[in-house]
Amino acid sequence: MKHLLKLADLDKGDILDILNLADQLKYENQHGIEHHHLKGKTLGMIFQKSSTRTRVSFETGMYQLGGQALFLSNRDLQIGRGEPVQDTARVLSRYLDGIMIRTFEQKEVEDLAEYGSIPIINGLTDYCHPCQVLADLMTIREYKKSFDGLKFCFIGDGNNMANSLIVGAISMGMECAIACPKDYQPDAKIMAWAKENGTFTCSEDILACAKDADVVYTDVWASMGQEEEKAEREKIFKNYQINDEVMAAAKPDAMVLHCLPAHREEEITTKVFETHANEIFEEAENRLHAQKALLTWLTGKARGDESLLA
Repeated sequence: MKHLLKLADLDKGDILDILNLADQLKYENQHGIEHHHLKGKTLGMIFQKSSTRTRVSFETGMYQLGGQALFLSNRDLQIGRGEPVQDTARVLSRYLDGIMIRTFEQKEVEDLAEYGSIPIINGLTDYCHPCQVLADLMTIREYKKSFDGLKFCFIGDGNNMANSLIVGAISMGMECAIACPKDYQPDAKIMAWAKENGTFTCSEDILACAKDADVVYTDVWASMGQEEEKAEREKIFKNYQINDEVMAAAKPDAMVLHCLPAHREEEITTKVFETHANEIFEEAENRLHAQKALLTWLTGKARGDESLLA
């Protein structure tokens, strides 16, 4: 049984298979070519955390693949009223063909996979956000054609996005530099893995991290659930912004990515955002295509079918 609980569940070959399939599905979508690879399949979408892009992209993706998506909130599930997640996993496995869950604790995702008998997709936890990074990698390859020789720089909070971006960048052979305050670094185990498996630095020196970067990435200073820390974080992160100075340190043709929603004049200036808006919104669109590829790949429909991976 294949799942996507964290990006480290995939090796480089798996990621390339998914990205190649995503490119194919995007092309077919743009040219009106139907691809009902999941006809008759139902995806359950559990949302403990709300989201615009995650819900719309998965729901639309399942429709375009010929299946259907079922939205399940806390109000719809006994899991929100004390039913053990292991029981929910076993019941839903008898109704559904897959589950996407967007929640707080990584353990909840892991438990669904342990006790269920269908593929589980991590739509976001406080620990990681693998689906977003598949879309990010797809976008980087679209613009840069290859990952070879690229330097990836992330500026901001060492949060769930940073954790998954480190794994994605290092897995694909990119140099990875993280600029963040000392007390807000990414997961220590992930950083140790990155140092062992590639070229990785984590520093408070923003311009050093951005120097000669091919890709510059940021995220909000205060994520969902951290609203009470917003004022404090604004003080701590005030210099961790993609601006003209940062872009001058990066390569002249550097691209800028943001997982959205963006807070202009906080983690990114309006000028830089609008200059790179095409890249950022292509990245947002690619959530749809990358997740469709993931859904198809997890079901085994794509594996062994050369026409889908061409």
